[in-house]
Amino acid sequence: MMAIKSHHCCLSFIFLLLPLLLQLHSVKGNLQLNYYAQSCPNAEEIIKQQVIKLYNKHGNTAVSWVRNLFHDCMVKSCDASLLLETVNGIESEQKSDRSFGMRNFKYVKTIKDALEQECPRTVSCADIVSLSARDGIVLLGGPRIEMKTGRKDSKRSYLPEVENTIPNHNDSMELVLSRFQSIGIDTQGVVALLGAHSVGRVHCVNLVHRLYPTVDPTLEPDYAEYLKGRCPTPDPDPEAVLYSRNDRETPMILDNMYYKNLLKHKGLLVTDQQLTSDPTTSPFVEKMAADNGYFHDQFARAVLLLSENNPLTGDEGEVRKDCRYVNSE
Repeated sequence: MMAIKSHHCCLSFIFLLLPLLLQLHSVKGNLQLNYYAQSCPNAEEIIKQQVIKLYNKHGNTAVSWVRNLFHDCMVKSCDASLLLETVNGIESEQKSDRSFGMRNFKYVKTIKDALEQECPRTVSCADIVSLSARDGIVLLGGPRIEMKTGRKDSKRSYLPEVENTIPNHNDSMELVLSRFQSIGIDTQGVVALLGAHSVGRVHCVNLVHRLYPTVDPTLEPDYAEYLKGRCPTPDPDPEAVLYSRNDRETPMILDNMYYKNLLKHKGLLVTDQQLTSDPTTSPFVEKMAADNGYFHDQFARAVLLLSENNPLTGDEGEVRKDCRYVNSE
């Protein structure tokens, strides 16, 4: 009788342990730290040095790398589908209105060329997107994030999916939260990720609806006048360089000044300012405004979750020779 009970106990333990073992095997078989340790030992250092070199020449590239991560990983997978250009029936995701104002894609090729010279056809464009964002965040004064690698590149683009996955600047907070939660990022993480708006700029096209014909009452009056000076017409030319910095105090530092500005009703976008009026997000705004270290911790956690969204691994994708096109053979 005791032997039977012991047998059942062991079986139960094995069945409980099995899902965990499978999960561990799945994680090990997918992304991992230092994935290129054998195949291209200098890969991460090459990316870092190229990112630094580009930053020293063009400081705004660091902001571009962070935005690339968001726009790539939110759409289906972190698979560099964002980088594909329109060719051979593939319509680029860059054509979407959600991609308005994105730039510096040409410098991704600079990074890729350096890697191809060292280790041909080894390092994926998807890993370049993730690691360049990681290194760009450091250059912007943000936290160092230990990212896993091993992503493969998509063989297709997902232009029709972009508007269904990437929130717009004037969407409701409920919709914004649901989009992020669909890929496993909680409310606290969403508030932290929007802190990326601490750096960079916003084109007047996305601001004027808060200024004309009447000023949005949630905008601080003096700040609204400043924005009108930056955006003097209700119908700005999308091709013109008409913009406002996200943060006037520390415009190229990834810090909690963004949240301090929100509490003063100086949020640029509708989604920004909604963070303070939504009861589910406002406590996190106040906490991040009071503690830059807490913001950085939550930002790092959320970026890591974003960077690991549904990656292609193994034979699911390829390693593109040129990040702009799928391989021809």
